[in-house]
Amino acid sequence: MDNRHCLIGLHELEGVGWKTIDGLLRRFPEPSVLLQLSVDEMIASGIRTAVAEGIAQYLTPFFVEQKLEMYHRQAIQIVTRLDEDYPAQLQEIAQPPWVLYVKGDVKQLLRPHLGIVGTRTPTLYGKRIAEEWGASLSRSGFSIVSGLARGIDSKAHIGALQGSGKTVAVLGCAINTIYPRENALLYRQIEQGGAIISEYPIGTGMRPGMFPQRNRIIAGLSLGVMVVEAAEDSGSLITVEFAVDASRDVFAVPGPIHSRQSSGVHKLLKDGAKLVTRVEEIVEEYKHIHPKVKINEEIKLETSLSLSNDEVEIVRMVSETPISIDTLLEDTQFTFGHLHAVLLSLVLKKAIKQLPGSTYIRA
Repeated sequence: MDNRHCLIGLHELEGVGWKTIDGLLRRFPEPSVLLQLSVDEMIASGIRTAVAEGIAQYLTPFFVEQKLEMYHRQAIQIVTRLDEDYPAQLQEIAQPPWVLYVKGDVKQLLRPHLGIVGTRTPTLYGKRIAEEWGASLSRSGFSIVSGLARGIDSKAHIGALQGSGKTVAVLGCAINTIYPRENALLYRQIEQGGAIISEYPIGTGMRPGMFPQRNRIIAGLSLGVMVVEAAEDSGSLITVEFAVDASRDVFAVPGPIHSRQSSGVHKLLKDGAKLVTRVEEIVEEYKHIHPKVKINEEIKLETSLSLSNDEVEIVRMVSETPISIDTLLEDTQFTFGHLHAVLLSLVLKKAIKQLPGSTYIRA
């Protein structure tokens, strides 16, 4: 067995976690050496008795081949830190996963990524921002990374699938576990159009601490993390902590000052996060670093016409399919007078067209 297969075997052993593997590889940089040692020799080298006995009993070619066949049958690919296609971004964090289990397109892991996280109970405003910006950033060349949770995570993935389809869902549970169950369809859609990843092997039971650990992978994969609606006690802010530790950019989308869902975001802004009100503000940060990242046509339109923030919001809601003024009123929560003024301005700028029945389409 080579070193890669030994690492996979160690990762599959019950009771062997990240720190145990780290300790083993510090003692034995070539993990295949473990196959040549007796239990007593491993204990003498500082390995705990239970771990040494587990290695001696289970770390065999037969054990590893069985595991690999199991994953192959379920169309799950395995990427280890010893592989060339392991994401370079992840190698930079404090505790890079030793093994990643992947469903979908493994090449997704090598694209430029942006993380989008936020509350599980978003407002209509938060849902719209996560979905629309996820789509726009996806069209600009980014792969959108999030955690497949309810709320902002789900909307970010949905938006990315509507854009170029490039999105990565990082699970806080075993690779074959869909949580929450309501996201079963979204899980399948991401598997077909992006990638599902987890560091947890099949058969791993769910524990509360697994989800915060998942957040370090979201931050680690990402060039920057954007927060859309998060209360001050939101779990999504754990991702921000990991992002700061890994020297990643943190972007914050402001919300209403009285909204509890935006209180954590506003605190991030006070603490130095980058305020963003337009997608192009994020794209501009990276278009000179990554040649795949570009300003898409939707953003070019907004920039060339010098639109206000409210006009940008309306333009993103108007498409080739007619949308009524009543729908715009409900979705924007603008007053009628303000919405009418914004629509008139956009018609005069030839960004949208008014149709009979007070409906609008993109010009």
